[in-house]
Amino acid sequence: MSSMISTIVKDNDFELVTEFIKPDKKKRITIGMVSSLGAFNIYLNKVGQFILDPVRAVPSSEAWLHENKSAMASVQRGLQESAAGKVHSLGSFAAFTEE
Repeated sequence: MSSMISTIVKDNDFELVTEFIKPDKKKRITIGMVSSLGAFNIYLNKVGQFILDPVRAVPSSEAWLHENKSAMASVQRGLQESAAGKVHSLGSFAAFTEE
């Protein structure tokens, strides 16, 4: 479980943004300041603390990459190599196009 938390919590520098919020009659808590962030995964621990983790949807056509750890690692490795300047030209691929 602690490895899951270390994956979720990217920064331990929390600040108190609102003090003593009470749920409404329908047991809801409104957090207006985060509405611009979109959707969230909500985590709850045994002592009642919540973590809201912002998430984004992945198009289904790209989901395979996120589900295939080997492919994702290859893409990340390629991005790191590119950022480090470890690239070389393979020439033009124009001959392989169909018009």
